[in-house]
Amino acid sequence: RTYRALAATRRIGDGLRRGEAALRRAVRGAALQAHYRVQLRLPLRPRDAVFAAQGGGGYAGSPAAIEAKARDLVPGLRTTWICDPRHAHTVPPATRTLTPGTFAYGSALARSTYLVNDAAFDRRLVKRRGQVLLQTHRGTPLRTVGTDLLDRPAAARDTDFEQVLRDVDKWDFALSANPHSTLVRERAYPSAYTTLEYGSPRNDVYHRAGPADLARLRETLGIPADATALLYAPAPRDYRRVQRPALDLERLIRVLGPQFVILDRAPRTRSGNHSHTTRPGIIDVTGHPSLETLALASDALITDYASLMFDYVNLDRPLVLHLDDIEAYEAARGTYFDITSFPPGVVARSQDELFDIFATDHWRGSRSAQLRAAFRARFCPYDDGNAAERVVRRVFLGETDGLPLPVPPSARRAVLPAQQNPAGARVAQG
Repeated sequence: RTYRALAATRRIGDGLRRGEAALRRAVRGAALQAHYRVQLRLPLRPRDAVFAAQGGGGYAGSPAAIEAKARDLVPGLRTTWICDPRHAHTVPPATRTLTPGTFAYGSALARSTYLVNDAAFDRRLVKRRGQVLLQTHRGTPLRTVGTDLLDRPAAARDTDFEQVLRDVDKWDFALSANPHSTLVRERAYPSAYTTLEYGSPRNDVYHRAGPADLARLRETLGIPADATALLYAPAPRDYRRVQRPALDLERLIRVLGPQFVILDRAPRTRSGNHSHTTRPGIIDVTGHPSLETLALASDALITDYASLMFDYVNLDRPLVLHLDDIEAYEAARGTYFDITSFPPGVVARSQDELFDIFATDHWRGSRSAQLRAAFRARFCPYDDGNAAERVVRRVFLGETDGLPLPVPPSARRAVLPAQQNPAGARVAQG
């Protein structure tokens, strides 16, 4: 009887605490919303700009490149980066950080003149007259996006398409890397915004990094100086509830030999969680905030349907596509063109075929170089290291004439290899 009485008392106490916590959340939510409504009635701050990437992630991508260039070119601009506190260390000291769900967060969204994101802002955002919202997107789309997912329930799942369209109607500008991206996104995200076909600012770093930068990045990631680093970055599978590795990396590292390391960037789940494992010759970089850093530090890329391939060809380094499930992927998600007929590198349709590609050195042969050169010419016409400057001059300074013209590919600065002798190591047989 005593035990039952104590257990009942504990259950009542737990229920009261849960109710108290829910009440506190409700009161705080109401206070935040009231604060936001008050801030909407106050004047805009003409020199304030808010940036975010990857749904509140670290300082990376095109928003980061634009933020850095805006601080250089726009006099008196005050910039703020929205992120989870665990990513605050990635933000430059000159930029203030904001945590979502705070009073300062509401004030910034309500009163900043410039809003820049590669995803959607808070769905409760009220777009004010005079505010300028720039949507940068995340690279060039191969996979079906936006309203084109309406007839693909496995990929769309619980997507609220009405909310998507409400968010799109808030855009003033949308950034595009190439004509393909413009055609796809203006159909998939229909509204009255202006498309800026200026290139991908996040790729500017590929044209500016020097030998010391590459050496520092490789050392930070733990890549031995004489090793060949392969970045493995597959796309998530919409038709799977649980993401499973498509490639046996332990077996691949045995095929490659001790002179290779693999940078493993596993697909994130929809909740953003990922597992971390330690394996010989394999460096888990799933939680790394910057894809650009990983790309710069690597000597070659293994991927499948990820948009990273469109960026990576700027580095003029080998790229291998592992497409062992292309029929299932096409059925569930769909793509905008047949990547096997116009690939950025050598294509493997099975794991054994991929191993053979590395064992025979086809991954970095002349055919591989020809494929990525053609791919780069088609999808990277504006990626010359000046994309962020074009965006800042147009959006923040209002300049329409005299923007930096795209540098022809033949006149662009040569991109450095990740290591001085990338072809010096041979793949082990087996």
